Amino acid sequence: MGFQVLMNFGQQLFRRKIVDCRDESSRLSRCLNTFDLIALGVGSTLGAGVYVLAGAVARENAGPAIVLCFLIAALASVLAGLCYGEFGARVPKTGSAYLYSYVTVGELLAFITGWNLILSYVIGTSSVARAWSATFDELIGRRIETFCEQYMSMNAPGVLAKYPDVFSVLIILILTGLLTFGVKESAMVNKVFTCVNVLVLGFVMVSGFVKGSVKNWQLTEEDIINRTNASHSVNHTAAEEWSYGTGGFMPFGFTGVLSGAATCFYAFVGFDCIATTGEEVKNPQKAIPIGIVASLLICFVAYFGVSAALTLMMPYYLLDKNSPLPVAFMYVGWDGAKYAVAVGSLCALSTSLLGSMFPMPRVIFAMAEDGLLFKVLAKVNERTKTPIIATISSGVIAAIMAFLFDLKDLVDLMSIGTLLAYSLVAACVLVLRYQPEQPNLAYQMANTNDETDMNESASTTESRTGILSDYDEVFTFTSLWSPQNSSPTKLSGAIVNVAASFIGLLIITFCCLAVLGKDALAEGSASVIAALVVVFLVCFLFTIIIWRQPESQTKLSFKVPLLPVLPILSIFVNVYLMMQLDSGTWIRFAVWMVIGFIIYFGYGVRNSTEAAAYAASSSAERSSNGCKRTPNQNIDEAAPEKEAFLDDADESSSVNPWSTEES
Repeated sequence: MGFQVLMNFGQQLFRRKIVDCRDESSRLSRCLNTFDLIALGVGSTLGAGVYVLAGAVARENAGPAIVLCFLIAALASVLAGLCYGEFGARVPKTGSAYLYSYVTVGELLAFITGWNLILSYVIGTSSVARAWSATFDELIGRRIETFCEQYMSMNAPGVLAKYPDVFSVLIILILTGLLTFGVKESAMVNKVFTCVNVLVLGFVMVSGFVKGSVKNWQLTEEDIINRTNASHSVNHTAAEEWSYGTGGFMPFGFTGVLSGAATCFYAFVGFDCIATTGEEVKNPQKAIPIGIVASLLICFVAYFGVSAALTLMMPYYLLDKNSPLPVAFMYVGWDGAKYAVAVGSLCALSTSLLGSMFPMPRVIFAMAEDGLLFKVLAKVNERTKTPIIATISSGVIAAIMAFLFDLKDLVDLMSIGTLLAYSLVAACVLVLRYQPEQPNLAYQMANTNDETDMNESASTTESRTGILSDYDEVFTFTSLWSPQNSSPTKLSGAIVNVAASFIGLLIITFCCLAVLGKDALAEGSASVIAALVVVFLVCFLFTIIIWRQPESQTKLSFKVPLLPVLPILSIFVNVYLMMQLDSGTWIRFAVWMVIGFIIYFGYGVRNSTEAAAYAASSSAERSSNGCKRTPNQNIDEAAPEKEAFLDDADESSSVNPWSTEES
């Protein structure tokens, strides 16, 4: 009895969402095209980082080799982008990584993914709003900061910001109003700001190649020493306070390039907002993959060009960490260009802010519609076709955080949420491509024939139970290396599930050893090196096992190439970057997850629409085995995804998904 209860509880946690991919109806407005998605992806990704990050990384980590940092970071981002692109073509619905996890690995992991996406978007919105406010305040001579510190100071160092940022709250509320007004209007404003930003960055690149000199990529250590106290030094730090490296194109060595690449990776975070627009795009199967890949390509060209121009215009060790572009233009004698840079910076911050705010209510809407968050958040405005309650509530939360907190200590949490989502999407692609055709992604319309009905009801129930399903095939070691079938079976799918789980654990182990034992590794510790080699070889073995399994032949408009290597490589990069974050960030992440689990286990697990549908489909299957059904029972029992059926299941007091007998 106890084991049965445990299995029943496990099935609740790993039940998967039923999605009819052929159903193109949507409660939201389908009005976005491919260009809208590219502009949204570029706007949310190409934010303030291009105006600040390039200078800081070039000065402290990589020097002129920052162009290689952005190249490596772009390749890592493309790995995640390709996985998002395949799922965008496979499941063109609202929800992004949350939905992709729900249809593949189950409800609990889907909730964790969605909950962390919400965290990422809230913190991203709040921090960018404060950055917008600070940039504008800098242009008008810090008058807002002076006034607020004088009359509205908050004496809570380490807990709250020095003063409440009223201006950032105003910005968030204005954009919240814009988002509730309509998605097409929001997309138009985003396109205008993005175009201005790209034009300014184009001006920076052309200026850098005109006024720059290749000699700044060929500096020797002697040149650096001679120029240290030169009269043209700008915002220079004393030599004893900062190491300048050895000069040349790669002054800090390849280690500096890798360190800079880890930082530059976060400059590409944001393209995933495209994946949340699945129900608002006219042709999502083609537009979403194209939008993701094209926006990443445009962002890479911009980052690469600006960083190259910056290091050509002036020596890397003279770059300013906070305002590199204005200082670089002053260095070459183009002081007036700083106003163009200021306009571009504000436009970049505006699009970045809109890019953070746009997907946040859509993830909340998707989770609320599935019953994992409070149902009221799924309300849609009938006139504008936008998730109005989710949009307003998320805007208010972000405004409160921007009003009270400095957020410097919380920004890394945004990275954890995003990297976790990237990892799960890559894992979902890896698992799903080796599974047999699944009813939870696209299943046939029910026939009136009783036997067909019974089989589809059973397959739907099995699809919902996820990784805890039973398998009738007999496992042999031959099935690991030489499967007899050319198409996926339940057994081959189960083998991939298990192998992928072990690969995930091995990657986490490898990254922990590499990060926590980096000092021992640098000293050439034989035990650490041997442990890493063993973990790598075992991971390689499981990768070969997955590669030998038959792959699904389902035709899609876009597929990730080089399976299973690319998804596994993407998971490794994401986990490694997560391990670089400090312990304080992980503690705050744990607190956020505790809050999320309270909501899920206290509300979501009982109110999930899939819980009612799973219990009802199980009940229907038992009824079909116990007595012959009438012809009028066929459609709703065999197609539990229908809204009317879910409503009936919710209202029925006789169905209890927590009951042992119902399993």
